[in-house]
Amino acid sequence: MTPSISLIQQIDALLPQTQCGLCGHRDGCLPYAKSIAEGEDANKCVPGGQPVADALAALLSRPKLVAEPSVWEIQSDGRPQRMKAIIREDECIGCTKCISACPVDAIIGSGKLMHTILTDLCTGCELCIPPCPVDCIDLVEDTQSIPTESQRLDEQADLRQRYYAHIQREENRRIHRKGPVVRAEIDTELFAQYTEQNQQLTAIEVIEKSEQPKLILDAKSTIELAKIRTQIKKLEKQLSVRPDAKKQQQLEALLQQLSDVQGE
Repeated sequence: MTPSISLIQQIDALLPQTQCGLCGHRDGCLPYAKSIAEGEDANKCVPGGQPVADALAALLSRPKLVAEPSVWEIQSDGRPQRMKAIIREDECIGCTKCISACPVDAIIGSGKLMHTILTDLCTGCELCIPPCPVDCIDLVEDTQSIPTESQRLDEQADLRQRYYAHIQREENRRIHRKGPVVRAEIDTELFAQYTEQNQQLTAIEVIEKSEQPKLILDAKSTIELAKIRTQIKKLEKQLSVRPDAKKQQQLEALLQQLSDVQGE
């Protein structure tokens, strides 16, 4: 039997919204909530620890299970130590891979420029660490006092909204993305269905990719494209070292030329 959205919502409300994937559901807390409603064990939320496992058992009238262990020490509230990620900024090369990996948009920066983590928003999910090519991200203990239950609920609501905004942006970009995806594919349809039934969340829209006619390039066009791309890379490298209005105009003209040749 398909679980009701109401039950999934009640389960999701108990999960910490770190969107870390440590439960085995790579795309966040909601898919795990759905799987729990379908019968999966409710003790796999590592950051929630024993308190969340017990709360889920009570909600579902199931036997209590021992929570999946964490590598961190247990706090006075029974949950694992809260952690925050920090970037050793002098070692950052500005590759932007950690930005794409962060599920709650807690990292700011742009290509070839230093990045930084907004620690107040960081959930310590660790998802930014594996894609970093220079290993310049560390996890440190959160020195803030343990939140009250009211503060925790407010924090979870904010993280949920931030993650869903992240999902919508990624969905908008999905049809245009040509490079590799840092995070696993997200089941956007599930989130769209959930937000449609929950008036407190901004609705997520699934973007359908329109069929575009395939562009067939002849040999001459292929060579021309290669030359344009080479010139673009050269100008971009020069401009990254020293701004120059004339070269910037040349770059913009080449980008437009590239678009025209590709038929975009």
